[in-house]
Amino acid sequence: MAARQRDKVAQDEVHQNQILRELYLKELRTQKLCTQYHVNPLRKVHPIARKPMSWHDNLEEPADVRFLNLIYHAAQGPRKKYPETQTESQEIGWDSEPLVNPDRQDRRLNHFRVYNDITLYKAKLWSLGEEDHKK
Repeated sequence: MAARQRDKVAQDEVHQNQILRELYLKELRTQKLCTQYHVNPLRKVHPIARKPMSWHDNLEEPADVRFLNLIYHAAQGPRKKYPETQTESQEIGWDSEPLVNPDRQDRRLNHFRVYNDITLYKAKLWSLGEEDHKK
């Protein structure tokens, strides 16, 4: 226990000054002044967006036709891009045209709600909240 207390005794100013001087000289030895900078090839580069109102961003540049065609192709739907389905989930709804022509005048396929005098009267009563239809 007494040995621990001796280790904690403060050293004199000469020793402290010597330690600080050695640290200072070690720092000076390892310091290096860099004047040429380059991008580290091992790190990903994150581009910084330019200012929106700067004049050099608004200069007209020739359009890249290949890039525009690539963007146009990517924006199209899958039915316009491919002649047939590419995945099984695309098979659902791939052929979305109706099998029968949806002619609204054809009475065989369109059964509209038709009201007679009595049915029209009862429908109006029910819409007004008449509850005598439970009898």
